[in-house]
Amino acid sequence: MSATERRRGAEVLVELLRVHGVDRVFAVPGESYLAVLDALYDARDIELIVGRQEGGTAMMAEAHGKLTGRPGVCFVTRAPGATSASAGVHIAFQDSTPMILFIGQVARGTTEREAFQEIDYRRMYGPLAKWVAEIDDAARIPELVGRAFYTATAGRPGPVVLALPEDMLSDRVAAGAAAPYGAVQAYPGPEDMKRLQTMLDRAERPFMILGGGGWNAGTCADIATFAESQSLPVGVSFRCQDYFDNTHPNYAGHFGLAADAKLSRRIRECDLLLVAGARLGEITTAGYTLIEPPQPAQPLVHVHPGAEELGRVYQPELAINAGMAAFAAAARRLAPKVPAERRPWVDAAHADYLAQTEPVDNPGELQLSRIVAWLRDRLPPEAIITNGAGNYTVWVHRFYQFRRYRSQLAPTSGSMGYGLPAAIAAKAAHPDRPVICFAGDGCFLMHGQELATAVKYGLGIVIVVVNNAMYGTIRMHQEKEYPARVSGTDLVNPDFAAYAKAFGAQGEVVARTEEFAPAFERALAAGKPALLELRVDPEALTPRASLSEIRAAALAAGKA
Repeated sequence: MSATERRRGAEVLVELLRVHGVDRVFAVPGESYLAVLDALYDARDIELIVGRQEGGTAMMAEAHGKLTGRPGVCFVTRAPGATSASAGVHIAFQDSTPMILFIGQVARGTTEREAFQEIDYRRMYGPLAKWVAEIDDAARIPELVGRAFYTATAGRPGPVVLALPEDMLSDRVAAGAAAPYGAVQAYPGPEDMKRLQTMLDRAERPFMILGGGGWNAGTCADIATFAESQSLPVGVSFRCQDYFDNTHPNYAGHFGLAADAKLSRRIRECDLLLVAGARLGEITTAGYTLIEPPQPAQPLVHVHPGAEELGRVYQPELAINAGMAAFAAAARRLAPKVPAERRPWVDAAHADYLAQTEPVDNPGELQLSRIVAWLRDRLPPEAIITNGAGNYTVWVHRFYQFRRYRSQLAPTSGSMGYGLPAAIAAKAAHPDRPVICFAGDGCFLMHGQELATAVKYGLGIVIVVVNNAMYGTIRMHQEKEYPARVSGTDLVNPDFAAYAKAFGAQGEVVARTEEFAPAFERALAAGKPALLELRVDPEALTPRASLSEIRAAALAAGKA
């Protein structure tokens, strides 16, 4: 980009996307950034995927960031678009995903008048993003866009929001040259690693938890080598199951919703807890009870790419500010003294995990655990599984085995409606990999209209809708606290198979377990988006207890 050539701000912006390695952007069009859409018309090397609602489209960008490790880019229009997109930005924030949201803004001469669809995005997005700014001068586009890419990827990754006044995008400027961004990460010091090795050598029952952002396949391979050499059982934080091969003999399980009691007991009994990347949030710590703040009972080593996170909730004995790639590379070079003595501790943890993957019966003719176990055996390691939020996810997280990074896309923020947009982003990025979206009936219709996007772009995803005619998670909590007083959690649903066909996708209803396998094979071979509606007995509320059993337990406890 010539420093003397005068170009519209929008053209400068799109050229900078190219400079920073962006090859795909997600958007819902708006008149506030028409100049950018026009500039994208000539940018044939940048694919534009247009969604149907900004929340789902922002989730696509977030999922793209998860998959690639590079900022997912999303464009939306002013207030209605910006407010809808906030769901995706919140996911990126809590999931530590690099993302940049560009918002069309009112013209500069109309600000502070409550102009048409005007919002101060610095105030609106301040708590949801790493940095929020408005580009008032087109000449500063290279500077501020460069900062956005650096900020989104540096330290703990996360979302950045940039507002673009519509008249600024049409200004002609001679913008300066720009170079591609580089991700900035801290490295562990030699004294930190020496102290870590000393603590590991003294431990009899150490345990490692993985999670957070900033990982890649090489980092996962390094951490696996480290775990093997040190004889460490490895657990993963909420919805980070693809960080460590679930079939590996050192894998111990997933600290998700209702974690296995034996796994939780191992954390309480360990004499050294090494946490790499995870923030140790509410779900992973069972409401901050499994690991109690501020000083845990377990000696804690906390490794995190964000310095501001270390000591924020938990006060570790050893805090290491490092990016995950740098830490894993340093950790694999450590030389243990007595790892063999810990092998029974590791083997017992893996055996307990494997026992949890055995299918269990649920009420009704459709057995969810057997269907997920069948998929576990049928799908290749590179298959990508996506989901949103709801009780149906417990079956996926417990009975499926993730074998490589990145094969899981799920929101640690617990946002409903994520599965379908994430599946669209995954299939666009990896057209040759099977992509399976799981969604509950309530979850699916949060962004079910994005099925039109999948059809438009010919993305052959398979959507599995688990239909029990209720908001299952809320109903579960309702029965625990207010048994037999059902209020606001029942749903009346469409025929989901007919719904899919109306979009031009394939649709089938599955009512019994034995119907699933042939229906799935037809869906996978369809060559277009396909939806399987699993009609599940409402009693099948969790793998551990039916709706009636949950209600009976609450009534017996006097919660009438």
